[in-house]
Formats: sequence, C-alpha cells, structure tokens
Amino acid sequence: MTSEPPETPPTPLLDVELVTLFPEMFDSFLRASLLGRAIGGGIVRVNRTSPRDFARGRHRQVDDSPYGGGPGMILRPEPLAAAIETAEAARGRAYRVLLSPTGRLFDQTSAVALAGRGRLMLICGRYEGVDERIADTFAEDIVSIGDYVLAGGEMAAAVIIEAVARLVPGVLGCETSTADESFSAGRLEYPQWTRPPTFRGLAVPEVLLSGNHAQVETWRRLESLRRTETRRPDLLLRHPLTKDEQALQDGGKTKRRKKPR
Repeated sequence: MTSEPPETPPTPLLDVELVTLFPEMFDSFLRASLLGRAIGGGIVRVNRTSPRDFARGRHRQVDDSPYGGGPGMILRPEPLAAAIETAEAARGRAYRVLLSPTGRLFDQTSAVALAGRGRLMLICGRYEGVDERIADTFAEDIVSIGDYVLAGGEMAAAVIIEAVARLVPGVLGCETSTADESFSAGRLEYPQWTRPPTFRGLAVPEVLLSGNHAQVETWRRLESLRRTETRRPDLLLRHPLTKDEQALQDGGKTKRRKKPR
C-alpha cells in the first residue's frame, strides 16, 4: 500500500521576509489576533532572518563606529547583505523596503501599494543607522512610519505588516471594512457607537437609531468631513473637497444655523 504524497502548503497571498537583529520581538505579535489566524491559515507567511547569524568573530559583532566620527554605532553592510541574499536564495526575490526615519512617510496609500506586491522584505535598522551602501545596493524603497525616532525598525515593521496584512483578502472577517476606514479616501472615519444606548448620561445620536439608512449614510459622511477638518486639516489640503462633499458640508452648516421654532 502506497502512501499519498503530503499536501503542498498553499501559496500565501502576502509573503513577508523580516531582516532583524531581534527576531524574537515578533513572537507574540505574529501569533495574536487576526494576523495570527491568517498566518495559521496560510494566507500570510512571515520569515525572519538575523544578520547576526552571518557576522564573523567570536562575538558576532554586527556594528562599528561611523567613518568621520560621531555618536553611536552603524550596522555593518556585510552581515546585512548576507541575510538579505540568504533569505532570497531560500525563498525567492522580494520587494525590499528599508525602514529608516530618513525615509518617505508610510500611509494608507503605501499600505495598499505594498499589499499589491505580494512578497515583501522589511529590513530593520538599529543603533545610529545602517551603512548607506545597503540602501544603495538593496533598498527599493525607504520608509518611515512617522516624524520621530525609535531604537530600531522592528516596531515600524510590525506596523507595516499589520497595515498591509489587513488589506489581504481573507484576513479580515468583513472584506468591506477596509473601504470605509480612516484614510481610505483621504478622510478620517466617522465616529462609532454600540450598546448601551445611554452611557453615563451620554446618548447615541438619534439618527443612528432611526433605521433610516439614507440618513445614516449622509450623517456619517458629514461627521467624517467634520472630524477630518478638525483633527487632520492637512488631509483636506492633499485631498480637496469634492463637489458632493462641499454641498453636503454646506447643507450641514445651514441646518446647524437654523433655530428651532
């Protein structure tokens, strides 16, 4: 009696390579919640490779002082290059993203673009930075998650994995969720409520209890515009109001100015 060959694991829709000195930092993150289920179901795959495994010497040193002087230490190019090349030799070419505070700002548009890549490599910097020859030789994109500095790129990589993975079909329970969220159309998402209808004297807006779906949709669009205008006016500069939005906003202001009889 011949045994059947083992089933070939499904090809993941999102395949991520992490190049990091601290692969253990991702242990709980990759096991938890929707991402953990997506990895368990084969929809997402994340592999981790440490440059330290390719460092020479008894102490496996991966950093050195900067040429020209200055504070801190710089990641050497040899172990990083070896980690990148070994990961790709084992599992195939990936779109390489270097995580650095000097990179372009990551946003929802970036997440959508990376989700379309299918296979990504996130290269995590550490210490004072990465030898510039890694950026010159390997990086196809250099990305920052904000105008602040972290100790390394690992938290930035986690942010990007979360933002990108949730755009992959099958990761979220509701496939329409991502189309209605903050930044999906250059607007912040409208406020949300759930039960109970009154909490510590604060009531849910009546329109949400009305059952009138057209009124609810109009109200939500208006609240989205108000929230964006108040909290993130920069988004309106980059994504000006459409004619429909302008009419909606003008109508909302007119209603607020009317006094009860």
